[in-house]
Amino acid sequence: MIATPDNYYLSPDEYLQLEATSDTKHEYRNGEAYAMAGTTDSHNTIAGNLYTLLRSHLRGSDCRVYFADVKARLEECNCYYYPDLMVTCDPRDAETTTYKRYPKLIIEVLSDSTEAFDRGDKFIDYQTLDSLQEYVLISTRQQRVDCYRRTEEGLWLFQFYAPSHNTFHLTSLEFEAELTNLYEDIAF
Repeated sequence: MIATPDNYYLSPDEYLQLEATSDTKHEYRNGEAYAMAGTTDSHNTIAGNLYTLLRSHLRGSDCRVYFADVKARLEECNCYYYPDLMVTCDPRDAETTTYKRYPKLIIEVLSDSTEAFDRGDKFIDYQTLDSLQEYVLISTRQQRVDCYRRTEEGLWLFQFYAPSHNTFHLTSLEFEAELTNLYEDIAF
């Protein structure tokens, strides 16, 4: 956590200034900054595999995929998060280089220490993004991809993919890939 006195509210601008010079990444939630834990080789490999697949799929489009070091700005709930992967196709996101405000897809690769937060409060916070069409959680303990998709009515529908499916589909990008490609070089 960024060192601040007890009961001190850190403004978004103060957070961004401190984060720009910090050696440790921090997520920001309504006035407080939280240091992020490091990742495992499995976590990095899965995220890297998916980044490569998505980058290839999006080449030549107006969409951009971001990997780990670019924040998502959630203005309605006063948060900045570092998703493992994020895709935006909104030209307004070219206005900022360290964070994006209009992602259509956010992906979190799960870890034991963050899974409950990623499935709970963080997902609730992400739902405040009107642009978000799909939220994806990827397991590092087994081949499993959980997709939450926003309907036109604003409801979130759940679909999961496991080895019996062979492939997984990200409807927000009209993307499909084999689970074996996502989990390449991962031993369970």
